[in-house]
Amino acid sequence: MSFDEILKWIHLIAAAVWTGGLITLAFLVVALRKAGTEREQLRAAARAFGRVSWTALIVALATGIWQMEEIGYGYSIITVKLWLVGIAAVLALAHQLSSRYVSPAVRGIGQAIILVVSIGIFGAAVAAFG
Repeated sequence: MSFDEILKWIHLIAAAVWTGGLITLAFLVVALRKAGTEREQLRAAARAFGRVSWTALIVALATGIWQMEEIGYGYSIITVKLWLVGIAAVLALAHQLSSRYVSPAVRGIGQAIILVVSIGIFGAAVAAFG
């Protein structure tokens, strides 16, 4: 297996962890809230997810940029994908920083928007390489 193939696998795993984690967290938080889980326990789960998700996002971003530089992906759809990654990262950061100050409904809407953008990133990848 070549270095480029290993890099692509690492990139795909990191992207899957990021997006899969968002999907899992969305359903998990709803179930935990319905079960009466206290806010501090939900926040602890969100912090744990944050450590994993930010690491995955950074790895996906770094390996994606590396691939762009090494392989020379200059397609416009890759530029769209990179913009979507940036938007997802900014939204996730805003979500994380504002979570103490907004209602659960607003947090849920924010999380849903981040998830939709993340799925759009996968769509851009499929359009570029599918």
